[in-house]
Amino acid sequence: MKKILMTLAAAFVAVSMSAQVYVGGSFSFASISTQKLVGDQNETTLKIMPEIGYQLNDEWAIGAVIGYQSNKFDGVEQGDNAFGTNAGSGLSESAFTFNPYARYTFANLGKVNLFVDGGIDFTTYSKSDATKLGVGFKPGLAVSLTDNLSFVSHVGFIGWNSFNPDGDDNNTSAFGLGLSGENLSFGLYYNF
Repeated sequence: MKKILMTLAAAFVAVSMSAQVYVGGSFSFASISTQKLVGDQNETTLKIMPEIGYQLNDEWAIGAVIGYQSNKFDGVEQGDNAFGTNAGSGLSESAFTFNPYARYTFANLGKVNLFVDGGIDFTTYSKSDATKLGVGFKPGLAVSLTDNLSFVSHVGFIGWNSFNPDGDDNNTSAFGLGLSGENLSFGLYYNF
């Protein structure tokens, strides 16, 4: 029994010594407006997505994004927005996001690393009682700016998404590859 405990302790110390903690995240702001002939609507979105991770070795890391999103709609009528609510004079909606992931770095090109994150995206919206769930992969690129600072971007998503607004028989699900601006993010990481 002592040998097993000592072996497990040695393995834990070895993994901990080669591990590195990183913190960072991304921030985004978007404002979309249409003219009178196409609906005279405005939407403003703000996302703050802090992230923490643990580098297990040169190839593998685990981490999580815990974020906040705020949406404001003006001029949107019943059923026109993603939440199916009437926002004629203005609707504000906030959301909480939790995204645990495992990261595999498949190419180390000096100061540039190519990786893919496999994980679960879970978002819940406060006022509309809607939830969004996604399972899939996000390819990315990390550039070491200094020994402790990295620029990180994610480009695209391949996997499954489901959106479940409040109510019956109105769920939406999709499977595929998404390369839109919605699946593009940039952030900075600080490596301890």
